[in-house]
Amino acid sequence: MLEVNNLSIGFVRYRKGLARDQRLPIRSLDLQVNQGQIVAVVGESGAGKSLLAHAVLGLLPHNAIVRGEMRFKGKRLTQAHQVKLRGRKIALIPQSVGFLNPLCRIKTQARRAAVLSGHSPHEAAQAVNSAFERYLLGPEVKDMFAHQLSGGMARRVLTAMATVGRAELIIADEPTTGLDAQTVQESLKHLRCLADDGKAVMLITHDITAALTIADKVAVFHAGTTVEVAPAGAFNGSAKRLHHPYSRLLWRCMPQNSFIEWGNNCELSSNGDKGCRYRSICAHPKPRCHEKRPEIRPIENALVRCHYA
Repeated sequence: MLEVNNLSIGFVRYRKGLARDQRLPIRSLDLQVNQGQIVAVVGESGAGKSLLAHAVLGLLPHNAIVRGEMRFKGKRLTQAHQVKLRGRKIALIPQSVGFLNPLCRIKTQARRAAVLSGHSPHEAAQAVNSAFERYLLGPEVKDMFAHQLSGGMARRVLTAMATVGRAELIIADEPTTGLDAQTVQESLKHLRCLADDGKAVMLITHDITAALTIADKVAVFHAGTTVEVAPAGAFNGSAKRLHHPYSRLLWRCMPQNSFIEWGNNCELSSNGDKGCRYRSICAHPKPRCHEKRPEIRPIENALVRCHYA
């Protein structure tokens, strides 16, 4: 359904006068989400997870420079194609509740989302009712404005609006933030149902433990790169089932394991693309790690970006 190959995203910034520089927060992101599958995207804040979501939808700011390849159902995602797909075939559950329009009642926004996604105006009202019931939103919520919603309620409204239509790819960016434990489980169960009905779901999350209850695969991002894509089951049991040292570190940070903490993100290399971006906090860096950026490669049933995995 969705293929992302060697994606990089940079931002051009002006300094003094006409001097410019380019910041490159994402280099070499690779990801594939198939029909009927949930891929959980995990990693520390700033790893590039939300940037990837916005890149797929064509929502990056004007100073962004995108290289690499993104395809939806085999067709390259150009800017014009993204506009046609956005809200119709590809839906976003955004991280920020600021995506809600503060000037419109919730029912107006929800019905518009339903119509944009392919429902007729006559069908839209029933589709909205069903979606709101699914996420335990009472009928009174539809007459509210965004500022009248609690944080958790606003997140459920955003999820209902994203899933009200006929989108084939759902990008869920931290959809469980601010929700109580029961609602988290209900929301994740609905994402699993969407995948079981044939949709593709990309779940961006910090809650690895919760994601593992529904995910088929886990894509681990670090410092703007995909370091490993592994079956969700590899995170259960021993860390030895994971191949990249950063993936193993994430495993050790899970509450049911040793729950360790680590320091700041790695210092990014000053020599362009040379060298592994993880090397500065890797326990066993070797000379080749400083000299050559590793390519992602298949190892057993995973994809791993490490010279020595």
